[in-house]
Amino acid sequence: MLPKLKLISHTLCPYVQRSLITVLEKQIPCDREYIDLANKPDWFLKISPLGRVPLLLVDGEVLFESAVICEYLDEITPDSLHPPDALTKAKHRSWIEFGSNLLAKIAGFYAAKDQETFEAKRLDLIANLELLESQLNAVPFFAGEKFSLIDAVYAPIFRYFVAFDRYQNFVFSDRTPKVNAWREVLLQRPSVQQAVAENYYELLDEFLKKRNSFLTELIK
Repeated sequence: MLPKLKLISHTLCPYVQRSLITVLEKQIPCDREYIDLANKPDWFLKISPLGRVPLLLVDGEVLFESAVICEYLDEITPDSLHPPDALTKAKHRSWIEFGSNLLAKIAGFYAAKDQETFEAKRLDLIANLELLESQLNAVPFFAGEKFSLIDAVYAPIFRYFVAFDRYQNFVFSDRTPKVNAWREVLLQRPSVQQAVAENYYELLDEFLKKRNSFLTELIK
């Protein structure tokens, strides 16, 4: 019998999305509660050691950090989303960490205050996507036919690039055909689509327009 689960969330957080995708893929009963990160409730600050989402409440016990949450959700349910081979699993975990680092670089890109910094961040993102391209051999998912936890991690990342493409062509996908194909498959997956609100891109637009960044001016 599964414990009582509640995921403390935010509407735009990509780390929340990867946790929700795992919940949806494994059809795990799980309540959700959304909070405003600009006005964090006192109860949240008391139980969140890092002051970040997601948090997973497990019969009242607190788990934090999305990678840990996803692993826990996978372990308490059958049909693991991790590969069985220890080395392959470790490689997946390494590229999951690469995905978290890529999210930090995306944040640096949309927060860059001037054109010079913005351009440096853009080129760094392109280099990272090309490095990811070099790791892809199988289709349609990272490891082939089977959806795995690493796919849950990259789907929210790719959603950012869809948003950026709506503003102008930043040449993020010109030399990464395998990444592009992977992105399209992931973004059509029901669990990925259901992990965000229907007005996700409108909410993201509002968020980016308030950053007072170089990208903000391009959007306007």
